[in-house]
Amino acid sequence: MLRLSDIMTRDVVTVAPELSLRDTMSLFTTQHISGAPVVSQGTVVGVVSLTDLAEFAAGSPGVPTQRSEFAECGEWDEPEDLPEGTEPPSAYFAEMWDDAGADVAERMESSGGPEWNMLEEHTVGEVMSRRVCSLSADTAVEYAADYMRTAAIHRVLIMDGAHLQGIVSTSDIAAAVADRKISHRVYVFEPAARRPGRRS
Repeated sequence: MLRLSDIMTRDVVTVAPELSLRDTMSLFTTQHISGAPVVSQGTVVGVVSLTDLAEFAAGSPGVPTQRSEFAECGEWDEPEDLPEGTEPPSAYFAEMWDDAGADVAERMESSGGPEWNMLEEHTVGEVMSRRVCSLSADTAVEYAADYMRTAAIHRVLIMDGAHLQGIVSTSDIAAAVADRKISHRVYVFEPAARRPGRRS
């Protein structure tokens, strides 16, 4: 029977709760991972994933871009060709702040401008999941796969008490299946010991 100890990653990339979201995203990119345990003073306190980072970014309102062409409040030039005494159309104001609601993809790609500082000002501890899903190293891979499906998670920590031994992701299990490491015995005939009427 294939066990988690056979497929787990032992050299686990971990992050601290104090790490900025920008540095976390950079780490995930360079290490080619989509999540990591959060460790504080040698203790696992949570897990953070790209999903957590994306949800945080999606839930944070965009901040208007600083534009040098606009002066302080109240010093904007009135739009031309308006009858005297007429208020400017709402489109005029909308155009000034047309990027206030930038989507998540744009936020992740762009690193310029003060509005992206939120990724530096917020930390892993603010967005991480405090629910730590763990199994022991001798757990069967089939059981772990079912556990991960039921819990709707993409990785499970391999723990020995409070000690982090490794991590197993859905891609690790998929690789084990593709490499035919998971197999089942199929009996064409029932084993002799189980046949009815057989005497021991």
